[in-house]
Amino acid sequence: MKLKEQKEIFLKALENDYPAEEVLSFFFLLTDALFEIKRIDLALNPELEIDEDQVEKLDSALVRLKKYEPIQHIIGKTKFFGLAFKVDKNVLVPRPETEELVQWILDDFSSENNILKILDIGTGSGCIAISLAKNLLQARISALDISAAALEIAAQNSQNNEVNLGFLQQNILKLEKLSESYDIIVSNPPYVRELEKKEMHRNVLAYDPPTALYVKDENPLIFYDKITKLAKNALIPGGKLYFEINQYLAKETEQMMQEHGFKTELRKDIFGNFRMLKGEKF
Repeated sequence: MKLKEQKEIFLKALENDYPAEEVLSFFFLLTDALFEIKRIDLALNPELEIDEDQVEKLDSALVRLKKYEPIQHIIGKTKFFGLAFKVDKNVLVPRPETEELVQWILDDFSSENNILKILDIGTGSGCIAISLAKNLLQARISALDISAAALEIAAQNSQNNEVNLGFLQQNILKLEKLSESYDIIVSNPPYVRELEKKEMHRNVLAYDPPTALYVKDENPLIFYDKITKLAKNALIPGGKLYFEINQYLAKETEQMMQEHGFKTELRKDIFGNFRMLKGEKF
């Protein structure tokens, strides 16, 4: 079968589910991951043939896309900050906006010559901690999560990206204090309220782990408040706390941090939404 014919099958089958350009993106992500055939290869060779086994693999992926399974789960990996990360149902698929949080930390500390101690709370796939480790070679970085399955994925990603991290399995809400002091604490904790679920894409609702996403409407800052309290005692003087935040609760989150004695700075992401917050300990 010609690959271009399979591409047309994809476009027709998914036309009511996704925008056409997104379907094309899915299709070529799959051909690249499964067969090492890139978009340019088909452009240069429009008559390119695929065998029955390859057709079967694409058809299987098509069925999963019809069920709104994330393309990253189907492929089994994704890119974040130029690095490859294994992902599955146990971890959030890293978002491009989170790369901006990593870059903010690097901008603040890339010229630092001293050894930095960093803690990533709610590490998931390990994308934040590993990206920092690849770029802050002197840093000693620990990654904490409540989920043993998530930590297993993070450990695999750490090994695949050739960095050394310390891993901690803890329920942050039940932790009275952190056992070490840190220069930097960073977290992208659960922050989506139940009332905001209607705004979420179906692939997120069905496949991302709920414990990594959602909080109760009546206490949406529960993780931010707890982490800020822990950071107040665990950060060295002048240490910094970085959060990815709910854009709809930016001012409330900033005020909470200020009430705990932090000097704060809010930042917008590439889409113009307040999605990042930094607090400096006096």
